[in-house]
Amino acid sequence: MTDHVPNAARVIPLRPGTARPQAPAPEPKEPLWRDLVGDVLRRERQAQERTLRDVAEQARISLPYLSEIERGRKEASSEVLAAAAHALGLGLGDLLSLVQGELVRQVDTGRRVPTSPYRGLCLVA
Repeated sequence: MTDHVPNAARVIPLRPGTARPQAPAPEPKEPLWRDLVGDVLRRERQAQERTLRDVAEQARISLPYLSEIERGRKEASSEVLAAAAHALGLGLGDLLSLVQGELVRQVDTGRRVPTSPYRGLCLVA
């Protein structure tokens, strides 16, 4: 008995060295507002070395709800955001400013344009 191995197909390119054109990379998704708000709230709380329970009690928000906000699972109303911000010693404007800065930082790092491989001289009129 002999083992019969089928012939494997072999592809030989007609024009070696030509690369297939690659599809452009998809645009990075912008982060969700609720994720950014949650990240900022958690970062501020942890910077103050405060517990979730402490902040929730001072803001008069249930602990599970504040936890969900911090994890980006819930969209909080402006009243709840203001209460959480005030419990952390921030105004609502301060919170929104921090979130806006985080949004700009994340969007800018996600949209960096790769430098061109062209190393020649470029003149602009």
